[in-house]
Amino acid sequence: MIKNQTIAVIGAGHMAGALIGGMVHSKLLPARSIIAARRNAEALAELHKKWGVRTSTDNKKAVEGADIVVLAVKPQMAKKVMEELAGAITKDQLVISVMAGITTAAISKALRVDGPVARAMPNTPCLVDAGATAIAAGAHADQKDMARAEAVFASVGLAVILPESALDAVTGLSGSGPVYIYMVIEAMIDGGVKMGIPRAVAAKLAAQTVFGAAKLVLETGKHPAVLKDEVTTPGGTAITAIHVLESKGLRSVLIDAVEAAAKRSNELSKLFEA
Repeated sequence: MIKNQTIAVIGAGHMAGALIGGMVHSKLLPARSIIAARRNAEALAELHKKWGVRTSTDNKKAVEGADIVVLAVKPQMAKKVMEELAGAITKDQLVISVMAGITTAAISKALRVDGPVARAMPNTPCLVDAGATAIAAGAHADQKDMARAEAVFASVGLAVILPESALDAVTGLSGSGPVYIYMVIEAMIDGGVKMGIPRAVAAKLAAQTVFGAAKLVLETGKHPAVLKDEVTTPGGTAITAIHVLESKGLRSVLIDAVEAAAKRSNELSKLFEA
């Protein structure tokens, strides 16, 4: 589907670096078919050394002849970068934005192009082929365009297609979600250390526990509450721990975190359009 195509990634920071690494690692495309662009020459040199992709400090040159253009700049820098690219992007190129909060309509308007635009919200586990990405179609993106966009992100994990109206919520859930889980793992490690487990061992046990629990949810298809109940014995250790977690508001604070991040994504779109 995109075997013989080229991809230009504009704003090759952490998120884009994870996506680039995932695409190369999964052999979706050969490294020479990917060009990464950003201002920091040292960071580009590191990307080239690590993945073998082509690099450029000139955004306009990077998009020339590319079949797919991935916009991965920070939302606060989006207006400046898209003003620079306006006129350089053609209607024959598929534009995929991974910029939080900025709508496909706003992107088309800023780029002054009526070609296909898709909006995606991936997360950094793309680097280890375990990403979770939601993709939405803009007004001019057809099924073939969305199939190409889905192929990019399916190569590095789970990819789903949703209406664009859902993407702020996705940003709060899976886009920012790894951060919440890193904090959970870190806290579990500290708990293990407090109870006498060496930190290095506690880190492996905590991370593997989170990985295993997530894998069980995905592979069994069971609701997390069912899996929880299956290992919660009367008067046991798990129910005692659950009581503490409930009393401290674990579920409420995670729901609030998803909501807050989703609202911030919506605020970023308004900042761009202002």
